[in-house]
Amino acid sequence: MLILLIVVFIIAYAAIALEHPIGVNKSASALVGAGLLWTIYALGVDEPRLVGEKLDETVAATAQIVFFLMGAMAIVEVVDSHHGFELITSRIKTTSLTSLLWLVGLVTFFLSAVLDNLTTTIVMISLSKKLLDQAEDRLYFAGMIVLAANAGGAWSPIGDVTTTMLWIGGQLSSTGIVQAVLMPSLVNLLVPLAISAFVLRGRSFVAPAPNAGHASATSASDQALMLTLGIGILLAVPLFKTMTHLPPFMGILFGLGLLWLVGELIHRNKDVAQKEALSLTSALQRIDMGAIVFFIGILLAVATLEHAHILKSLAEWLDRAVGRQEVIVVLLGLLSAIVDNVPLVAASMGMYSTAQFPMDHQLWDFIAYCAGTGGSMLIIGSAAGVAAMSLEKIQFIWYLRKISGLALIGYLAGAATYLAQYSILH
Repeated sequence: MLILLIVVFIIAYAAIALEHPIGVNKSASALVGAGLLWTIYALGVDEPRLVGEKLDETVAATAQIVFFLMGAMAIVEVVDSHHGFELITSRIKTTSLTSLLWLVGLVTFFLSAVLDNLTTTIVMISLSKKLLDQAEDRLYFAGMIVLAANAGGAWSPIGDVTTTMLWIGGQLSSTGIVQAVLMPSLVNLLVPLAISAFVLRGRSFVAPAPNAGHASATSASDQALMLTLGIGILLAVPLFKTMTHLPPFMGILFGLGLLWLVGELIHRNKDVAQKEALSLTSALQRIDMGAIVFFIGILLAVATLEHAHILKSLAEWLDRAVGRQEVIVVLLGLLSAIVDNVPLVAASMGMYSTAQFPMDHQLWDFIAYCAGTGGSMLIIGSAAGVAAMSLEKIQFIWYLRKISGLALIGYLAGAATYLAQYSILH
C-alpha cells in the first residue's frame, strides 16, 4: 500500500507540474490525486473507522486554511474595488524596476513577520498589479514576493505555520527565534534580490493607468477608510489569535463581517448598481474558486502521506542514513518544496524530544529556517506560492525556470549564514 501511495502521489504531482503541456487543469489533477490516495489508504488498512477520523481531522485543518485564504482574498478585493491601493501606489515615484524590486521585496519581508506569509503575499501581489503593466514583470515580482514572504515568515513566531507550531509546542521562544533566524532569513532574501537587481539593471517601468470604472462611486474618504480598515483587520488577526487563542480564520471572518457592515453603512444612500459593484458580495464573486479547489486537493493529498507515516519514516531513515543533524535539516527543507512543510515539521517534532533538545536548541532554530524558506523553491511548495499561483496564473514550469534557482541559492546562503552565526556565537 505504501509504495502505491507514493507512486500515485508522484503521478499526481507530475500532472500538476505539467498542467499546460498535458492540457489538464491542476485543480482536477489535485482532486483526482487526493481521491485516489484516500481511497487506497482506506482500502489498505484494517480499521476504516480510524481512516474516517483522520480524514475528519484533515478536513478541519484544511478548512481553517481555506476559510482564512478566502477571507483575506475577499478583504483585498473590497479594498481594491474602492481603489484603496491607489493611495499607496500613487506615492511610489520611482520608475526604476530594480528600485521597485528592492522596495517590494523588503516591505514584503518585514510585513510577512507581522502578518503571515500567506496574507502578505495576497496583499503585495495585489499592489504589484497596480504598479506593473507588463505581464512578465508582474510574474517575476510575484515570484520574488513568494520568496520574500516565506523568508520573512521564517523568523517570526506568527509569520509561518511551521514557526507557530514550534512556538506553541515549546520548541522555540518568541525572542529566541528572532535572534537566531532573522539574519539567515534576511540573507535568504538579499542574495536573490541582488542577483535579480543585476539582471534587471537599467530597466524602467510605467505604471498602468488607474481604473476609473467606479471612480464616481468612490470618494477619497471611502478609499482611505476601506484601505485603513482592510489593512487594520489583517494586522489585527495575529493579535486576535494571541488574545483569544482562537484560530486565525475566526479572526479573519470576524474582520470580514466588520468590513461588510461598514461597507453597507457608507454606501446605503448610493443607487443599486453602484452599491452592488462596491459590495462584499461582488468581491466574493471575483475570488478564484479554481485556486481554492486546488488548495484543498493538494492539502488533502499530502495529508495521506502524513497519516500513513510515510513522511515520519522518511525523516527517521534520513536520521539513520545521514547522521549529521545539519545535513538532515537542510534535506528536510529541500523536501518541503515538494510536500507541505507542516507534516514534515510535525514529523520532526515527533522524532526529536524537548528533553533531548530543549527550547531554542540549534536543531529547532535551524528547522524553523529550513522548513520556512525551503518551500520557495517550487511554486506549490508553500501556501504563499499556491496563493501567488492562483492570483497571477503562474505556471509551474515558468517558476521552475525563473525563480527556483534564485530560491535555491538564497536558501543555501541563508543556511550557511545560520551555521556560521551559530559557530561564532557558541
